[in-house]
Amino acid sequence: MTTRPAACPPSIQPGDFHAGLARAREAVTQGRYGEARRILGLIEESAWNDVQRLRRLAEYHSHMNRPVEAERCCARAVELVPDDGRARYDLAAASIALGRIDAAEAHFDRVIADNPCDWDAWANRSTLRRATAERNHVAALDSALAAAGSDVEARIALGHALAKELEDMGEHDRAFAALKAAAGARRARLSYRVTDDVDTMATIADAFSAERLSAAPPPSTEPGPIFVLGLPRSGTTLVDRILSSHSRVASLGEIQDFALALVEGAGQARDKADLISRSTAMDHSALGRAYRARIAERVPSAPFAIDKTPLNFLYIGLIALALPDARIVHVRRGAMDGCYAMYKTLFRMGYPFSYDLGDLAAYRIAYERLMAHWREALPGRMIEIDYEALIAAQESESRRLIAACGLDWEAVCLDFYRNPAPVATASAVQVRAPIHDRSVGLWRHYKSGLAPLADALTQAGIAL
Repeated sequence: MTTRPAACPPSIQPGDFHAGLARAREAVTQGRYGEARRILGLIEESAWNDVQRLRRLAEYHSHMNRPVEAERCCARAVELVPDDGRARYDLAAASIALGRIDAAEAHFDRVIADNPCDWDAWANRSTLRRATAERNHVAALDSALAAAGSDVEARIALGHALAKELEDMGEHDRAFAALKAAAGARRARLSYRVTDDVDTMATIADAFSAERLSAAPPPSTEPGPIFVLGLPRSGTTLVDRILSSHSRVASLGEIQDFALALVEGAGQARDKADLISRSTAMDHSALGRAYRARIAERVPSAPFAIDKTPLNFLYIGLIALALPDARIVHVRRGAMDGCYAMYKTLFRMGYPFSYDLGDLAAYRIAYERLMAHWREALPGRMIEIDYEALIAAQESESRRLIAACGLDWEAVCLDFYRNPAPVATASAVQVRAPIHDRSVGLWRHYKSGLAPLADALTQAGIAL
């Protein structure tokens, strides 16, 4: 494995904005996050009176899960040019991550008032609070959709927003009609074959057989990384917030460090199949060291650090081989509720399988098979949390989770919604409120529309 260059003081002058940004980009790519932070701080003064430079800085801070710094840069940009819609939009996004929901809503209101064609602002504003008969944007969304005509991006964003607010208000038939149209429009824009992901998961299971994984070192009880993984919208953010409320735990959010360390260590691969093959033969101890070095750059002092990247479930075999001190927390959710939660979400990026019921069924089936393989090949290695059980018995399930991670119980973990740490996922608003069961069984309002999904899962032997 190539050794990452040691971090060194950046030879960047405070006025060298573009050179500094390029150096920061290189540092981030190589996992030298401390160096990147120092450079961004060094060049901030040269950006303080330039809106475009401030937005670029904010973009880098957001990419590094630093919403406080991103908010500061965006707020300054808005102060300089109050009618800069993109700067104000970015300020709203940073405010959401920090739990400043009222402020975010006010910013989105202003963005939409200044530019009614900012479709992303419409979509994000509707996620901020539960719509009611007295407080909603349904009429405005209907009007905007009518005015948008054949604008596909508008129909995607406005349709998802309308579906969300109608569902909040109990108008399920109208909600599903709006969602089906919006998700279909989104899927039509994507070049994606779910069979590629299905084949990849099967290849991973074949490569990391029970025999190969028998060489994994025994789990360690020492402090180490905590991987919270599963499908998106399965409850991973909730579990992350419960854990990160503990005094010895810090959340890194959704990061790509394990995948990046893997690609760096495995060497140049022709395709996914070649990367999987290379990953079986690589130095797994070196992979573990490379990953630890990356997360130490992010949170140097936390005994336990959470990597909440849902699709790390693909790497469970590698995690077991490379990181004996890792806790692997798999969050499960009922198949229909879980798939519907993904189907109705307009993700900022990734998860292309989520906009079509056939794709969702195929992906869920492949995921179930891969997770069954990990259970058989690595018995007892995962801590499994059922979303529905956590909702029904918050304290007992939270205590079980905390104990399984090797931590002493702290009652503050029950008050996860008071956790002030930033959240930058699709569940950023929901986890600022106490646990509720409104989403359990929600799919049953749409049994007719979701029938193709239910039929495919049933035929595969998956409980709904």
